[in-house]
Amino acid sequence: MPKLSFDVDRAPPEDETIGEPTEPGQPHEALFLVLPYLSLSGLIAVGEACTSLRDAARDDVLPWLELVVDDPLSRRLHDENLIEIASKANGKLRTVGLFNCTKITDGGLQSVTEKNPLITKLYVPGCTGLTPEGVINAVKTLSANGNILQSIKINGLYNLQKQHLQVLQSYVQVNPETLEHRCSTHFRREGDCNVCPIDVEICPKCNKVRKVLICPIETCVRKRDRRLGECRGCGSCIPRCIECGACVELDDLEEAEAICADILCMSCWLQLPKCDFCNKPYCKRHAEGRLNPSGPRGFVCELCTVYEEDDIDV
Repeated sequence: MPKLSFDVDRAPPEDETIGEPTEPGQPHEALFLVLPYLSLSGLIAVGEACTSLRDAARDDVLPWLELVVDDPLSRRLHDENLIEIASKANGKLRTVGLFNCTKITDGGLQSVTEKNPLITKLYVPGCTGLTPEGVINAVKTLSANGNILQSIKINGLYNLQKQHLQVLQSYVQVNPETLEHRCSTHFRREGDCNVCPIDVEICPKCNKVRKVLICPIETCVRKRDRRLGECRGCGSCIPRCIECGACVELDDLEEAEAICADILCMSCWLQLPKCDFCNKPYCKRHAEGRLNPSGPRGFVCELCTVYEEDDIDV
């Protein structure tokens, strides 16, 4: 839309209207096919583009039925923002995915569930402002309306106890044997599992409620020695490579060290590009935007860049 311009040195004719707003045109029909595929940040950006796009994004309910908030919006989301965004679904919200939204409280989540009884997927991993009791109350609110939850993600919440897990399992009708078979036989990064009813269980080693995984590598030493039970546990009990999920022996932890402090197995460590100075790699999750080329083959990591600048200043 062209911007209006004014010439302050020219007196306009009496019948000329300056700056009169024009009626916004209707957006193309293809826009409504695109909106449901946009992320939350994309929908917000569309709404800020112009009046017609704002109205289109606001009045169309379909794009707001799946509410998924992740970085970088997750760090800024408050209860008031969550309630406002959820209200755009007009009570028909189906999925609430709040990933690492540390500023969301039990009150905000409860308000959303009370106004949206059709929610079937509740994902709040890493939302440390929530309590297990708050999540249970939200689940009870949804179940009181005859709703059957398909899946819940709560990994990373503080003070999760066995009794909390048992209550949640009763509302999603989880079969522990099915849960173990479907969720603990393969390595997945945080938030990647979309088929598990609940993303946590009781770790067989520390007996705490955590995300439990099993090594996916067939040549794992524990599997080769027929000690399959030794290969299953939470991340605190069994160090695992962030790239492939393989069990990492204590002797390899120092040798296969990553810049970002994530754990790597020796095989993945050898395949990743290394810093020219410290000879350490980033894991793939942290490498994006940080591989500052220093030559045709390598890069200089952030830590070595700081040290190099300090030496120059001296």
